[in-house]
Amino acid sequence: MGALTVERLAEGLLEQTDGLARTIDGADPETWIPTCPDWALGVLVEHVGQAVHWAAALVERGAAEPGLPAQPGSLELEPHQWPDWLRGGADRLVAAVQGRPQEVWSFLGPQPASFWLRRMLHETAVHHADAAIALDAGYEYAPDLAADGISEALDMMTKAAALGLSARLARLRGSGETLGFRPEEDGLEGWLVTRMPEAIRWTRGRGATDVVVTGRAADLLLLLARRVPADESPVRVQGDRALLDHWLEHTAFEGAKPETVS
Repeated sequence: MGALTVERLAEGLLEQTDGLARTIDGADPETWIPTCPDWALGVLVEHVGQAVHWAAALVERGAAEPGLPAQPGSLELEPHQWPDWLRGGADRLVAAVQGRPQEVWSFLGPQPASFWLRRMLHETAVHHADAAIALDAGYEYAPDLAADGISEALDMMTKAAALGLSARLARLRGSGETLGFRPEEDGLEGWLVTRMPEAIRWTRGRGATDVVVTGRAADLLLLLARRVPADESPVRVQGDRALLDHWLEHTAFEGAKPETVS
């Protein structure tokens, strides 16, 4: 797990869910989502809401296996009901995690219930950004939460189990090439990624790397989530740009389910 407390993760999920709910309230369900080009807004809402309700049901049951009954979806609701449905899912997950001290199933093996709070926080935040980009709305993600989102993404893609989610991750192995990601905000550490022949390694900190990317934590997260191309992002890239491009090309999870990754 990351360094953030369960309380901070819960606060972040409620904030981001409310932000998404306000962004999509009254919008055309057929609005195209350019950062998820196969989706309309209604699909995005369905994806986020069902994932959060699914995670809440899993935690409520203390499930040791992923099989659960289908959860209610947004397509069964009128668009004006979507905001309350999204907020209800976040409230449900927060309450479930607070009442579940035992480990539950995850796609990375048994984990504390707060694993799903963290996963759904960052899932919701990235898709909040998708909606904000599509609808030309404002978007903010607190630096500590955005930084945790980067750590979580690196955690997931460097686990052996992640290869089952995306075979392309194996192509990120290398011969010692290094990437650095440095947040501009005071008090936040950076991330050092090393591509080794046997695995991808990462640590917190700053140091000499083959390529370094500097920017606000939220902008770094959206870049790494492939929501904003490097050429259009306010981040600054120094060093081996081809190394960064290769990283971004191979860090998408093919065929990911909503309860796994963005």
